Amino acid sequence: MTADIVNLRRARKQRARQDAETQAQQNRVSFGRTKAERELTEAERDKAARALEGHRLPGEPKP
Repeated sequence: MTADIVNLRRARKQRARQDAETQAQQNRVSFGRTKAERELTEAERDKAARALEGHRLPGEPKP
């Protein structure tokens, strides 16, 4: 009867990789946003910046 020899360092690293992948998958679900959502947010940010710039007095220095 022969036993399989297991390298504990490799087994530990493999387990860490699996745990990291599981965490990454959970983060993708929790924090992932679609491209349309990201573009909408960026468009809203640009619109707000243009509106603020439009209300600036002439000769007033930019921040």
